Amino acid sequence: MPNGEYLRYVALGDSQTEGVGDGDDTVGLRGWADRLAEHLAAANPPLQYANLAVRGRVAGQVRAEQLGPALALRPDFATVVAGVNDLLRPRFDAAEVAGQLEEMFAALTAAGALVATLTVPDVGKIAPLARPVRARVFVLNTHIRAAAARHGVVVAETALHPVATDPRMWSADRLHASPLGHERIAAAVAHAIGLPRSDDTWTHPLPPQVLPGRLQAAGAELRWAGAFLGPWLGRRLRGRSSGDDRFAKRPELLPLLATEA
Repeated sequence: MPNGEYLRYVALGDSQTEGVGDGDDTVGLRGWADRLAEHLAAANPPLQYANLAVRGRVAGQVRAEQLGPALALRPDFATVVAGVNDLLRPRFDAAEVAGQLEEMFAALTAAGALVATLTVPDVGKIAPLARPVRARVFVLNTHIRAAAARHGVVVAETALHPVATDPRMWSADRLHASPLGHERIAAAVAHAIGLPRSDDTWTHPLPPQVLPGRLQAAGAELRWAGAFLGPWLGRRLRGRSSGDDRFAKRPELLPLLATEA
């Protein structure tokens, strides 16, 4: 729909789309999809918005649990972002993950929605201990681009810009964007779909900062591993997920409140 005149925006995905890293479960999560909805509502105030994302979901779960409800809401704009949780599993098949995404791309575009997605930044530059999965990221991004091209899906290329791996764009767990990161992701999608008053300033680097010394950096890695990597591995070994017993925060289409926009 031209000029950002969308009436029904539905977001599908995992923790990033849910908004983890931008707020908390006490005060509430905002996140890039909420922020994008605010951009959309500024261009078209009648917009209604639903967010079906749930943390911890792999791409197949997003398709199985969220695609049907999303189609029932008859969106004219949708975002589909998933696959990072798949990347971190011991067994990973980029073609299979991309196939799950492509099923969602195909169904939503066939129903008349404009669909947007993201590429994944280089996780090895965000968390050095994640370097072993870098090759998976590059392969998955190639598959995402190809699947998106087959269905006219807009790709916000967050993977191509160095600012995406600036530590300030990420929360302390290095798995979820910080509030600034969520803000930039929203701006990236707004720019990719050509919303009024959007531009490429989201790609601009952040101001220079003093980098930690080698010992400080090593200490930070150890603290991160103890505080975040260890508990994450523990959940995997127990067959648990951060999304167990969780539901979508905004399962129905609702207008944005004045305080949200």
